[in-house]
Amino acid sequence: MDSIFIGALVKAASCRQHAPTRTSTPTLLFTYHRPRRRLAPTTLKHHRNFRAPPSSRGQSVAAPVEISREEYKNMLDYYYEFSDGRPLSFEDPVSNALPPLEHEDPKNRVEDLAPNGQQDYVNAEIIEDITHALNDESATPETLYELYRALPFPRVSFLSMDMQRRLLKRLSIVERKNQRTMLRYLSIVDDMKAAGLSLTSSEWSSAIAFAGRCFTRVTAAEVESALHIWKEMEFVAAVKGTNVTFNILFDIATKAGKFVLAEMILKEMKARRLAVNRFARVGLVYYHGLKGDGDGVRKAYREFVEAGEIVDTVVLNCVIVSLIRAGELPAAEQVYERMKRMHARRSGVRLPSHDWKGSRELGRILDRAARSYRCDPEKLQQLQDEQSLAPNLRTFSIFVDHHVTRTGELQRVATLLDEMQFFGVALHGSIFVKLFKGFATHGGIRYSSWTGARLENVWRSFQKVVDEEIGSIRVSKWTAIWALRAFTKCCGKQRTLQISEELESRWKPDASESEIITDVLHKLMNGKDDVH
Repeated sequence: MDSIFIGALVKAASCRQHAPTRTSTPTLLFTYHRPRRRLAPTTLKHHRNFRAPPSSRGQSVAAPVEISREEYKNMLDYYYEFSDGRPLSFEDPVSNALPPLEHEDPKNRVEDLAPNGQQDYVNAEIIEDITHALNDESATPETLYELYRALPFPRVSFLSMDMQRRLLKRLSIVERKNQRTMLRYLSIVDDMKAAGLSLTSSEWSSAIAFAGRCFTRVTAAEVESALHIWKEMEFVAAVKGTNVTFNILFDIATKAGKFVLAEMILKEMKARRLAVNRFARVGLVYYHGLKGDGDGVRKAYREFVEAGEIVDTVVLNCVIVSLIRAGELPAAEQVYERMKRMHARRSGVRLPSHDWKGSRELGRILDRAARSYRCDPEKLQQLQDEQSLAPNLRTFSIFVDHHVTRTGELQRVATLLDEMQFFGVALHGSIFVKLFKGFATHGGIRYSSWTGARLENVWRSFQKVVDEEIGSIRVSKWTAIWALRAFTKCCGKQRTLQISEELESRWKPDASESEIITDVLHKLMNGKDDVH
């Protein structure tokens, strides 16, 4: 097992190019509606890295084998049973909607602070730089925001309406929402309000998304923030929410475990006769998973297929994680095996984009295309046949995470790593974090497979890919924390101190990260660290 395990680590890690470096973001001074909770630890960035399997496998490019809509629908049928509990569905009749909220007097809005005669004081070069940056697709949100902050208050009033729209649009597109990106976006929303300028429904929806999804774990505080902005959107700004707005609210309520609120939001969508799109249907699958309702997951997936939506790896990943959350690991494993078999039957299909922007755009394209071709089954089937069903990084990450935190089956983890290599999926830094977490959770116990010797092998593999700068793998805060915990559990305190020194030689943390690592190490040395 060791040869498979370590071999899979090294081989899978050696198939990617260098990852781009991170760009720092300046400290922000303005907030909109700050969620009332402390800043959560920054999570490790995840990247979807894919490549086509090597040509040496002898895979020929031919016309895709057609897989019928019925086959997609029946992927979960082995375990499918209709329940009397009637899982929540978009097809259910409307009953109760969201309770009415008090209308606020438009007279209470902030007065117009648009500049009068201040244009002479504006640095024309800054406006020109912002214009160039907006026209440059490679300009980062950080760069755009720094240029914007160089303008005098009220900054947004010095931009044309077109520039305002484009700036907000660019700042809304980020790989991962966090507190920093939230404050950056909502500070411009604050400026828009202060200048008496209106926001579109799309911009309001983005503000809601940032407020509700800025932390890794969504709590009641984020739900409150999101609803606060929605209330202001509809009852102060008099901008009606769209299906996108309510999809976001539904997602936030679901992830916070506010299932009654989520049902109310869904019923409000029906009452307003808002279109149900691809993202809403996928969200309903996830909703039933969080509720622990396996039958609801299957019902929502069947409705997704019957509605003419396009099934791809992203959708099936959602089904897999939802079934696991519902306590149905065998059903999730079955979906995974069927993904592999269905992918093997096809060739010449479109492989998932390894770029997060490409993946984001593909989801939007599939949503629009499914609506356009709903009355043309032939074109719909052709589009479906072009989509990849191959397992990707997210697929493997779901299963690895489950086994390192729940089952402790190291052999299964080793097999998954080997299959990652077979499908040409690059080993990501997050996988190492999960492996170290597995040793910290299951190691140090008699007869455990998570031994100190195997941990040393994983550590050597990690050192190799970091030192050779392979792919996007590098030392991060969470890598360091779980590596230290793993070695304390499996190899003792003396070895942990040595690992700490090795980490320091490969990583220069900022002040806050250094403080966190020092605190974790201190607790480990004193036997006070809570691994879980």
